[in-house]
Amino acid sequence: MKPRRYTRPSEQIDAKKANKRTMTLRPRPEILGIEPYVPGVSKLPGTGRVIKLSSNEGAFGPPPGALRALQNAAHTHRYPDGGAADLRQAIGARFGLDAEKIVCGAGSDDLIYLLCHIAGCTIVKVPERDLTADVDAILAAVTPATRMVFIANPNNPTGTFIRSSETARLRAGLPPDVLLVLDAAYAEYIDRPDYDPGTTLVDQGDNTVMTRTFSKMFGLGGLRLGWAYAPPSVVDLLHRVRGPFNVSQPAHDAGIAALAEPGWVEKSRTHNSAERARITAALTEAGIRVHPSEANFVLADFADTATAEAADAHLRAHGLIVRRVGGYGLPHCLRITVGLTEENDFLIAALREFQATHHG
Repeated sequence: MKPRRYTRPSEQIDAKKANKRTMTLRPRPEILGIEPYVPGVSKLPGTGRVIKLSSNEGAFGPPPGALRALQNAAHTHRYPDGGAADLRQAIGARFGLDAEKIVCGAGSDDLIYLLCHIAGCTIVKVPERDLTADVDAILAAVTPATRMVFIANPNNPTGTFIRSSETARLRAGLPPDVLLVLDAAYAEYIDRPDYDPGTTLVDQGDNTVMTRTFSKMFGLGGLRLGWAYAPPSVVDLLHRVRGPFNVSQPAHDAGIAALAEPGWVEKSRTHNSAERARITAALTEAGIRVHPSEANFVLADFADTATAEAADAHLRAHGLIVRRVGGYGLPHCLRITVGLTEENDFLIAALREFQATHHG
């Protein structure tokens, strides 16, 4: 029998004071300044068929080989390879990159978060010009305190991009100790000689990172799988701070299979280019301004917030979900993902009807 321990007066705790102390706990003040991410709507109560064109997922879903890999997953009770070696080799082989300079994560967001975690920072936003990243404005905003510069290229939700000559000019104008991060989530949709997702700049120096994802063209958004291509020094840091098993085994296997799917990228890119052009032409003819896009979505501009909200309500009533982008400072616009041909037909018809009734 253990002897009873008596509490000395100095150890006695007043329950009310303890509770009061607990209630005064506070997170770091800057955390409270972050707006929580608001995901797009996926369901519409009271409607039958729902067409979701709000999250820029690939029109065709996952490649058949990726689905087979998921169905055949038999080792989910085992921890995956923490370094995702086979996946990195597959990515390197598919895109002609050095696998040793690739780090995989739970979506590219995971890797972007880790980069921010490494540096620690105060966010400085730089205004765009014509909905496009302004290289001169970015360079003008750089101070001795700047540690990283992030650009989504192509950009979301505008669909605009900056040419390889401009990304090179940006890199040359930044101090060598400032890391340039190019988020190229939509790179697979672009096939033009004046675009580089970032691989060239990564290979030319030690201060640029490119991030990519399997969530768009490869249709694996639900598995959360992304990767970064970076110089060895950054790769080393990312491996030090990432989770030990940040890529699940099913995601790992499905990613390898998706990369190996014959003709998948070409088929998806051809469909996207043709259907994006068709949507743009049809909406323009109906009197809706559509901003030029290089991604798998278009930005439809309704000129004012009330009209954009009315158009969104009209689409929802017809079972169509698109994305309001007021949180991006574009409350007068709707972002519309390029879907399957029949889905795009339905969208075009619904917006033509809206225009006829709203402006009739």
